[in-house]
Amino acid sequence: MANVEFRNVSKVFGTNTIIPALNLNIESGEFVALVGPSGCGKSTCLRMLAGLEEPTTGSIFIGGHDVTDVSPKNRGVSMVFQSYALYPHMTVHDNLAFPLRMAKLAANEIEKCIQEVAAMLDLSDLLARKPAQLSGGQKQRVAMGRALVRKPKVLLFDEPLSNLDAQLRVRVRSEIAALHERIKSTIVYVTHDQVEAMTLADRIAILNKGSLEQAGPPLEVYGRPQTRFVASFIGTPPMNFVKASSLHGAQVPNGTTTVGFRPEATELDGSDSRSMIKIGTGRVTLVEPLGSTTHIHLRLGEEAVVAEARGTPLQRLGDELVVSTERRSLFFFDARGMRIDTGV
Repeated sequence: MANVEFRNVSKVFGTNTIIPALNLNIESGEFVALVGPSGCGKSTCLRMLAGLEEPTTGSIFIGGHDVTDVSPKNRGVSMVFQSYALYPHMTVHDNLAFPLRMAKLAANEIEKCIQEVAAMLDLSDLLARKPAQLSGGQKQRVAMGRALVRKPKVLLFDEPLSNLDAQLRVRVRSEIAALHERIKSTIVYVTHDQVEAMTLADRIAILNKGSLEQAGPPLEVYGRPQTRFVASFIGTPPMNFVKASSLHGAQVPNGTTTVGFRPEATELDGSDSRSMIKIGTGRVTLVEPLGSTTHIHLRLGEEAVVAEARGTPLQRLGDELVVSTERRSLFFFDARGMRIDTGV
């Protein structure tokens, strides 16, 4: 295990600044997910950490050592790619053995490492197969195994589940969580899927146009977003936003231009208690029944909001409903998109 630190790291391609100046510290043994929309720079950060890209400025430290100019093979990191990157002509056994042979380990040591990793990832019965004979989940486990046999200080994942179907993603996600629990390795995990980040990571780092918007434990980031961007990115469905002037009877902090509230905190034609704030009257434009919950989309003038209701409500297209939320569920943002902390 080793800690990782980005110190004022930037990356420029031609005239395009992908990463302006990244400062991020990852503790030894920590599982950190880098999240953000496509093109935000998260994979570039991972590739710079792996040594596959050079920073334009700044330094990268692993285990307290500056590795900015160190070759990838000498950094003590291993990477699991989105595409698996398995050798199709090799068996699972030989795919696992390849990085160890390149490191010139003794044959008996190679075999010991392979058997340990194969047992850990439930691959022992698949060692004689070739990648074409494996399912997507099995290929992903082999890719993880090939990264693990080198016993890296830091394990890197680059969108490892994006090629799997929804059911398989859940299964492999649980396998990755169990793997981290066993090996306690430092993991840096890039994903665009916030569910993966929320369920796997000790901390989430949210990137926006190459800049770090916020980093913290998943529930802290969800419950106390520092910016409107973070509030809109973390949460499914995303947070609702309305103009501060549209609220009825709410005390709005000075400087507030936008008010946010989450779909699960939204009530339709609910109680009229003092704790509730009326957002407005909206017309139902879409009803999405999901089984245990239903997402009800409404149009309030120029603004669209989503309410998450339990079970199967009776609302139908075209219904006009009063949209409300509790006072304590409101989030306030200024013109720059920064959250105004009310202390609640």
